[in-house]
Amino acid sequence: MKKIAGILVAMLVVAVWSTAYAGEPPTAGSVRCDEFSGAWMQTVYQTDYASRTTEQNKRYLRDQLDRLRRAGITAVLFQVRPSADAFYDSKLEPWSRFLSKDGRAPKPYWDPLEFMVEEAHARGMELHAWINPYRVSTSKKQRLPKGHIYHRHPERFVRYADGLIYFDPGIPENRKWIVEVVSDIASRYDIDGVHFDDYFYPYPVAGKDFPDAASYKKYGKKKNKAAWRRENVDKLIADIHGALRKIGEKKHHYIEFGVSPFGIWRNKASDPRGSETSGLQNYDDLYADPLLWAEKGWVDYLIPQIYWENTHKRAPYTELILWWATNVDPRCKLYIGQDVERTMKSRELRLKTQLATDLDAVKGNCWWPAGTITANTLGVADSLRVIYR
Repeated sequence: MKKIAGILVAMLVVAVWSTAYAGEPPTAGSVRCDEFSGAWMQTVYQTDYASRTTEQNKRYLRDQLDRLRRAGITAVLFQVRPSADAFYDSKLEPWSRFLSKDGRAPKPYWDPLEFMVEEAHARGMELHAWINPYRVSTSKKQRLPKGHIYHRHPERFVRYADGLIYFDPGIPENRKWIVEVVSDIASRYDIDGVHFDDYFYPYPVAGKDFPDAASYKKYGKKKNKAAWRRENVDKLIADIHGALRKIGEKKHHYIEFGVSPFGIWRNKASDPRGSETSGLQNYDDLYADPLLWAEKGWVDYLIPQIYWENTHKRAPYTELILWWATNVDPRCKLYIGQDVERTMKSRELRLKTQLATDLDAVKGNCWWPAGTITANTLGVADSLRVIYR
């Protein structure tokens, strides 16, 4: 009965804010002082890094951090492994093609992750190492560097209908490899967290199944294929959690582990526990079950990407924030992933931030992408400065 009452109160809050504050300017200090305030800083497809000198890149990143800090951002999720490559000095995987050519170290040498950890901490900001676990290539014609693990073990990879190469999540050696990569980062850098985004099994191409028949035959043990795929992802999440706990204990420094899943867990048409939505589903299409991870204690935080407007017909913001707030295990911190451009164009910044504050289960927001804040897109940085004052 208490839970039902809480849901009714939350629904009333949603209704009030939806009608009264859509499009209104933010008020000073309108969020809790302890709220998480993060931003995703992507490196995938960011070709400017490779065209700039080392000093130019350092100046650029310092400036980005300064602008984010002035806007009230206190945690940066910096993409250090965009596609099985590294924005840091790795002995396991090649330097990222978005930073240097042919997997070689940048000249003059610098380590972007080391640099970002130092600069973020100097500003009182957290630095979370953002990792894409399974993606290998980012274009159909991409040639992988000679030292890439793909060339040593091509049998552990598949090419999907989108033309891109992926680790096959069903092969245990791939899971061990990804855990080793994450462990290497966590043990050598003073990061505050490790972060996975929404890409697990790839977003489906219509009518095209993921080509894992060989690994399913070998490791599936006659399980339902969808359940087996989810189990593969569950094992990775659990193993990453376990590895980070051991490293944290050794370093006497707790390293958080968080995931930003796609904004819909399941639609109600698929599951009575689902949301009143009609879109792609984590559970069925990406084989990811973030509710289970929170329940098991495998993740410290979740940031569902609720990028849609409040008026969106298939995935309205208020329906989804309320759903996540009432369904995520309360032992797991819940932050809300916000799309800057969609939020500002729909004039819903105050509605979204105030609603996130008013729901006790929600502990903050994370903004996509960081570059829209540093560019003050549609005045977002000005508004966030007021909100986080």
